[in-house]
Amino acid sequence: MIYVFIANGFEEVEALTPVNLLRRCELDVVTVGIDSQVVKGSHGISVLTDIDDKQVTLNDSVDMIVLPGGMPGTLNLENNSTVQNAIDFCVKNNKYIAAICAAPSILGHKNLLNGKNATCFPGFEEQLLGAKYSEDLVIVDEKIITAKGAGAAMKFSLKLCEIMTSKERAKTLEESLQCN
Repeated sequence: MIYVFIANGFEEVEALTPVNLLRRCELDVVTVGIDSQVVKGSHGISVLTDIDDKQVTLNDSVDMIVLPGGMPGTLNLENNSTVQNAIDFCVKNNKYIAAICAAPSILGHKNLLNGKNATCFPGFEEQLLGAKYSEDLVIVDEKIITAKGAGAAMKFSLKLCEIMTSKERAKTLEESLQCN
């Protein structure tokens, strides 16, 4: 299962593109609203999530968590104990953590990027404490996937699909969506 955490002030493209593509790959994706099942994006789009953060269960069925960026969505994610517990669970159990835009800063603040290659939205580089910053749109370093921002949402999502299925499946999806 893949949890996509969504907090008020999230960047809509960064949250919904991974959900859309991962579900096209027939993966079990659960959207999680922080503090409510109805969450409003940074551009005024409201989303009804599958569950709220009080319904999250951290067990062996969790394979990945996704942290979209946006402001103040990133801050709202970082200040949520369920999100923090999910990050800790993933680290302890060698599960994937994907973060895009400003959200990699959450991982930097937890010292999870020390010595790792990572990227983020310009202006957040200093918050990737100890990371080897890259200008690349999407970076995979072991179990941590980071991406720059909304413009990288498709590449980020396709990379998540590749990681969770196969390179061939992601390529077929990319072609079907006319990305190339």
